[in-house]
Amino acid sequence: MTAKAGAILMAVLLALYLALVGWRAVQFVATGEPAAVGIGVALIVLPTIAAWALWREIAFGVRSQALVRRLEAEGGIDLGIPVKPSGRPERAAADAAFPAFREAAEAEPDSWRAWLRLGLAYDASGDRRRARGAVRRAITLERAEH
Repeated sequence: MTAKAGAILMAVLLALYLALVGWRAVQFVATGEPAAVGIGVALIVLPTIAAWALWREIAFGVRSQALVRRLEAEGGIDLGIPVKPSGRPERAAADAAFPAFREAAEAEPDSWRAWLRLGLAYDASGDRRRARGAVRRAITLERAEH
């Protein structure tokens, strides 16, 4: 199963869950008893937060993939980092190449392309938290261009 299909499946399952739990929440609130009303409100609020978080992740994935495709079309996606037969980057080579990407992003702080490459380099080095931050910055900068 691809990541995209997995995300769609999770979104559909979450929608089904929200519908079923939402109905149960209405039933709890309709009783009028304070404890049941509290449970009903929690059954509405917590899944809503989960739906918002899932939406944010899906939107991030869609936007980041659009930027990667755009950069690929421009011919600027090659990081020059060798990959293993599995397709994952070689960690030592990624770590060695990383400083050049960081310097490029620092030299061009308003370039979404430089920040996207930095995010891809962070990802290749195994630092997912910083990779997501750099890609989010690339998305913000690309949106500001328009």
